[in-house]
Amino acid sequence: MPRGITPRQPAKTGRHEGKRKAFPSAKPGALRTPRTGKSARPHTVSAATPVRASADKRGKAYNPKAPDRVEEILKRLDTLYPDVTCALHHKSAWELLVATILSAQSTDVRVNMVTPELFRKYPTVQDFAALTPEQLQPDVRSTGFFRNKSKSVVGAARKIMSDFGGEVPGQMDPLLTLPGVARKTANVVLGTWFKQNEGVVVDTHVHRVSRRLELTCNDDPKKIEQDLMPIIAREKWTLFSHQIIWHGRRLCIARRPRCAYCPLENICHAADKTWSTVEIHKNAK
Repeated sequence: MPRGITPRQPAKTGRHEGKRKAFPSAKPGALRTPRTGKSARPHTVSAATPVRASADKRGKAYNPKAPDRVEEILKRLDTLYPDVTCALHHKSAWELLVATILSAQSTDVRVNMVTPELFRKYPTVQDFAALTPEQLQPDVRSTGFFRNKSKSVVGAARKIMSDFGGEVPGQMDPLLTLPGVARKTANVVLGTWFKQNEGVVVDTHVHRVSRRLELTCNDDPKKIEQDLMPIIAREKWTLFSHQIIWHGRRLCIARRPRCAYCPLENICHAADKTWSTVEIHKNAK
């Protein structure tokens, strides 16, 4: 262990940081508070010796992207979040596209409060295409940045009507031609609705958690995606994105992550952990 770096150990009393506070359960995989006397984890994950990255006989440096470590991360995420999907409510590719555009710099909860009335008022792509951005602004104001979002939604509807026969395209390149659609939005629509794994969705949660897990050291979403794609099996790109997003909302939160409850704790070396049984890596943040 590097000199001067001491991992934080649980107190003998059991009152280590984070253990005394309960937090509300949420689907999927509601967690229990330790006060019940039962496990705080909704599943069984071995908390034995942390999985080590493979190294040769000369003892090469720790490799956080080693296949066995990545496989173990994915295995534990599958146990914790086996059937998660996009949290944005939608009934069509168009509704998912609109909801994803509105979710920028907002929360899925807020968007899900706005879209039911929005889609009741304007049921089809044609209805949106007939609007002006100014007409749409009052309906999406609460999601923030409503002027730009209104321009994007109306612009996307008009282009879909004029260039794609009123149907949301199911390929990456055509999707990227729509106003307000960048790679993240396209990945959400393709992976969730069209079941095509064309990339990894990198939102604020994937950005944070993948850096804490040392799966990337980049800050740019495009570079993070390029780091994740080679180490995650293609068929798991979409599911992995949703799992990390759920994990980032429920446990690996931005401030004071709930490490004492986390099934990934003993293979995570993040510098900002609130409780740790393993060595801390100062650059893992």
